[in-house]
Amino acid sequence: MKILIAEDTKDIVLSYTTILEDRNHQIIAADNGEDCLCIYHEELQKVRSEADASKHIRPFDIVIADYKLPKINGLQVAREILAVSPRQRVILASAHFEDELIDCVYELERIVELLRKPFTKEVLIETIEEYKEIYDELEKFGMDVIAFKGAELRYDQLVYILEVLRQVKKKQQMKAR
Repeated sequence: MKILIAEDTKDIVLSYTTILEDRNHQIIAADNGEDCLCIYHEELQKVRSEADASKHIRPFDIVIADYKLPKINGLQVAREILAVSPRQRVILASAHFEDELIDCVYELERIVELLRKPFTKEVLIETIEEYKEIYDELEKFGMDVIAFKGAELRYDQLVYILEVLRQVKKKQQMKAR
């Protein structure tokens, strides 16, 4: 996957990069929100010029942004990215998840995942890789994942939704026979 990371702590960027590149992901990093948005918009222009205009375009598979970034905070970064690319997968990472932050995420009216720092290597990999598989499969069922409108869904909740959809599909197939 192609992943954009916005994080101002060099050690954290190095850690994320090492973990994710070892799993064959392509990493691009920015150390502030302004640079993150510049990189995002540049990549968006590149893929728009190459893509079919009717397709939903995401220049990155995932954008991971620290909530407390210099120049432009992670929530503002998420808001601007989702305004131009509503299907972009965004993960906000923060050491503090106050109710205020969660309320702000709900205002985005899109799925924005939250990762509470510090998190383990395993949590980072699960969030990036396993959630992507779930979202991809939900979209195969015709589910518009942005319809969850800012829901803070955990991995187990997404798995449950997917399992229910699988059972419904199976029942429909049995009735069709």
